[in-house]
Order: sequence, then C-alpha cells, then structure tokens
Amino acid sequence: MLDETYGLIIYQEQVQSAARILAGYSLGKADVLRRAMSKKKQEVLAKEKVPFFAGMKAHGHSEEASEAIWEILVPFSEYAFNKAHSAAYGLISYWTAYLKTHCPVEFMAALLQGASTNKDKTALYLGEARRMGIQVLSPDVNESVYEYSAVGNDIRFGLGAIRNIGEKAVADIIAERESLRGPYKNFMDFIRRVPLTVLSRQLIESLIKAGAFDSTDPSRHALSVVRDAAIDVMIPIKRKQEQGQFSLFSENEDGRAETMGDAGIAVPDAAEWDKKTKLNFEREVLGLYVSDHPLSGMQAVLTGLRDMSIAHLINQARTMADGRQVTLAGLITGVDRRVSKKGNPWAIVTIEDMESRIQCMFFGKVYEAASAELALDSVAQIRGRVQLRDEAVSLRATELQVPDLGDGNIRSLTVLVPWNVANRANMNGLRQALLRYPGLCETKLALSDGHGNTQVLTLGDRYRVKRNAALFAEIKSLFGPRCLVE
Repeated sequence: MLDETYGLIIYQEQVQSAARILAGYSLGKADVLRRAMSKKKQEVLAKEKVPFFAGMKAHGHSEEASEAIWEILVPFSEYAFNKAHSAAYGLISYWTAYLKTHCPVEFMAALLQGASTNKDKTALYLGEARRMGIQVLSPDVNESVYEYSAVGNDIRFGLGAIRNIGEKAVADIIAERESLRGPYKNFMDFIRRVPLTVLSRQLIESLIKAGAFDSTDPSRHALSVVRDAAIDVMIPIKRKQEQGQFSLFSENEDGRAETMGDAGIAVPDAAEWDKKTKLNFEREVLGLYVSDHPLSGMQAVLTGLRDMSIAHLINQARTMADGRQVTLAGLITGVDRRVSKKGNPWAIVTIEDMESRIQCMFFGKVYEAASAELALDSVAQIRGRVQLRDEAVSLRATELQVPDLGDGNIRSLTVLVPWNVANRANMNGLRQALLRYPGLCETKLALSDGHGNTQVLTLGDRYRVKRNAALFAEIKSLFGPRCLVE
C-alpha cells in the first residue's frame, strides 16, 4: 500500500486503505474519513476517532498502535490530496518549471497578466521578474498592447493595466498607431490623431502618470500642464470632423500632417516632478511602482532591519504557528485610522518592501505609542504576531521603530587594510569591534598589497555597524589613523 511512496502516506486513497485494513472500515465509511480530511473538518475527524479505535481493537491492534496511527493520519489532513490530483499537479509543475527555465520572459508576462487584478500578486511577480534579471518596462502608447507582453528580453506593461483605460480605448489607440500614419511622434501628435472617445481628461491623465508617453515626451509634468489646453482645442475640431464639415488631417507641401486650430499648443519646457511625486502618481494609476521604487538602493538596509521579507512571510505563513513573532521592515504606504465601538482608536497600516505588502494592525497601547510616527512614505520596522484569517495573512503589531536613515547612518564604511597586517589577531579584533556597534551601515574591507592593487570585500549583514567615534577609534588602533575611507 505504501511501497510506491516509500512508506509515507501521501494520497487520500492510502488513508482509505489504512482504514479498511487496520480498522475494518467499509469503502463508504472510509470515504467519509477521506472527505473529512480533504475538507479539513476537524470536528468530523474527532467523531471518527471512536469507531476507528474500536475497529483497530477488534482487529487485534493495541491502544498504543491505534494512537500512533491516528497521530499520523490527523496531521496528514492538513495537506491531503488524492492521487489523481497529484498527477495533475505534478504535470503542471513540470510544465511551469520548463517554461520558466526555457521561456522566462514569456512565462513571467503570462503570470503577470493572470494576476493583473491582484496587485499583491502583481507586485510579487514583478519582484521575481527583476530577480531573474528581466526588466519590466512602463506602459507605452507606441509599444504596449492591452495585456503584458514579451518584448525581446523585457516585459512591457499593458495599457489595460492602467486605471481608467478600457479595452475599447486601447483598441482605438493601437488601431491608429498601426494605420498608415505609423507610431505617434509625440504627445500632440497623439492628441491630434486618436478618436474623440479617447480624449477623456481622466484617460489622458492616467496615460501621462503611468509614463505611457515617456519615450516621446520625457517630462510627465510638462504633459500634465498642457493636457487640458490640448484636449480643449481638439475636441471641437474632432466633433466637426465627425459631422463631415472638414477633414481633420490635411497634408502640407512636404507631406507632413497638420491640424487646424492647434497651432498655438505646444508642450512647455517644464521640469519633471520629483521622484516621490512621480512614483506616487505612477502607483495611483498602476497600483504599484514600475519605473522605479522609493526603496531602490535600500535592499541591504531593509535586510538588516528585518527577519524576513514580506513575500517570504506571506508564502511561508501557513507553515508557521499562528501568533509567531516576526520583525518586518518596509515603506508605509497606507494608514487607515479607525475608532472601535467602544471609542478606542486603532489603525490598519500597510507596509511594503520591494516585493510585496502586508497589513499591520495597531491596537490599544501599541497604537498610542506609535500613532505619531505612522506617517505615509516613511520607512518603518514593525514587530508583531502573525495572524491567519480567511486565507489572508496580517500582522498584529507589538512594536514600531522608525530608523534614522540619514546619509550618515546608512552610508557604507570602508576599512583599508594592508595585506601584511591582515593577520588572524587583527582580523579577529576587527570582527569583535564591528559586532560591538551594530547598526545599518554596510561594512566593506579593502585589502591592499601596497602596489596599487586593492581587493574590496563586502561583509555580511551581521557586520553592519553604527557610525560613531568609539568604533572608529578601535579600528584605527588596529590598522592606523588612515585606515577608514570616508
């Protein structure tokens, strides 16, 4: 019965066989036990314990043997599945592993499209694509189709993923760029050419904020300035054109298309939005950051502040004990302050890292202590207990810390060490010094041979330090007054 699974119970059918052979169950009664396990109905399993033990005793098995078998079967109910399903899952696993290995760009594009309505999964898959070395490009009016698409070694965001843009509008945009006039030359060319149904202020604003014109007009701010004027000029022209009063497009002597009525409209020379504003608008219309991330360049800092990434917690939460304490770190992207029926304030705080996001619940004294520091766009370290409710993973916060991420606190520290003094005693002294001053600064070791050749090693997260005079003094006592590279 267990030969093919090397003595382990893997399939639900094996539970049925065990119940029939050991406890004398009929096929019908064994199937009741199987269904209880497949549905994880613990109350039904508890009721089945009495007849199961009675059946085993009637078949000559001891109480100890019955208990041992039951202790194997009950935990199995947490992950039980039947043999037919295992074959299907195995085949699908093989297909997906093959496609991810041999067609990684196409595979990840399809995965992103499948999760396009789930922003948490989309963020997770975007992180995985980046980890695989695949660049995910912003949506583009000249390159994007409705869905995510593979473009060479990159993935192009689909226009359909942008908020306020429907399938009909995307079809009209694509149809016009594939006409004889070809791709859109710039923003004004787009405004002149697309049909009236596309010239919605909200739709054009979403395209601008998503970066869909970046390839022709790099300043999103400049386009936002001229947007309303361009639309106001073109709408009456297009309405007249629809009524057949004149042709919207005519050609001048050198064959270029020109449009009546918009001669005074031009994209101004306006400075781009700052990074924070630009990314916040991008998140507003796409649901996540695509062209960049506020935490870019801070991965090492986050690693030093947390036990695990948010994505790792979400993926592994069902194997953890409910209530386990963990420490996470990320950017606060949502603060929903509420008041309970008893009049007690509390909050749902959303934090996210480069891969995923999670909701953290702040109650009672924990909320009171943290309330003033719950600010959007700030990096936070949150310690709390894992909660599993209705397949959702959240954190019940027990402590909040907002680390000081000023340049002096995260800038790396480089220790210059000549090879001739890099002996065991000195290196052990350096190790002890670094461990005495834990912090956020990454530590690098530059080993020099005295002839201009230097090898730089980045030490692990365990050796991150806090910059201070006492640490510097200890290091200089080991390697001399000029050993620290600022």
